[in-house]
Amino acid sequence: MGVIYILWLRQLKRYIRSKARIVGSIGQPLLFLVALGFGFGPVFAKAGEGSYITFLAPGIIAMSILFTSVFTGIEIIWDKQFGFLKETLVAPVSRLKIMIGRTLGGATVAIIQGFIVLIVTVPLGFRPNVAALPLAFIFMLLISLFFTAFGTAIASLLSDMQGFQLIMNFVIMPIFFLSGALFPTDGLPPALQIVLKANPLYYGIDGMRDAFMGLVNSGMGLDFMVLGIITMIFLIIGSYLFSKIQI
Repeated sequence: MGVIYILWLRQLKRYIRSKARIVGSIGQPLLFLVALGFGFGPVFAKAGEGSYITFLAPGIIAMSILFTSVFTGIEIIWDKQFGFLKETLVAPVSRLKIMIGRTLGGATVAIIQGFIVLIVTVPLGFRPNVAALPLAFIFMLLISLFFTAFGTAIASLLSDMQGFQLIMNFVIMPIFFLSGALFPTDGLPPALQIVLKANPLYYGIDGMRDAFMGLVNSGMGLDFMVLGIITMIFLIIGSYLFSKIQI
């Protein structure tokens, strides 16, 4: 447990010390909230869907967690190149504990980022159900764990940061835009519905909307079950690939 705690704390200290990273990671979610929220808000309201900011906010919070979680994988490649990962892996501890510590650290950073964005959405007009915050936190945690494990799995196979960024952009952008974060999923073509239902982020955002606003689509129970199972699968995959890193 000591190794897990040390690696978790290291990830957290990296984040806290990087003030530019904290400020910069708020920029993109804030741009989406302001540009889309107020730009498409009147159209959304005329369609009888209510406040677009209220609908959009959970998706933007999930977006912040998504990108923060996935790009913690870059730190593995960085540590590979500068030798820190070799020093860690040759220590007399299991690689599983190392992977757990890094994953928990990355997930913690992503959740903190998500809560910062949640706070930012309130002055812009988002009014979440505060009593349901613990339920929303569960989905935020699952999203962060899944995508941290996903980023770790990809980074374990690569040694080039540019390659990691290209692959992540190729994969992560479709995951975000086809998750229902920016638009209602009712009435979509059947083919697009299938793509949405195969997207893990869809269940996280749907669960957060249910918790924050009571907007039921798939149902919170189904969202939790599907996202929980997929998260466990990718934690296992990420642990296996991390254990196979050559030093």
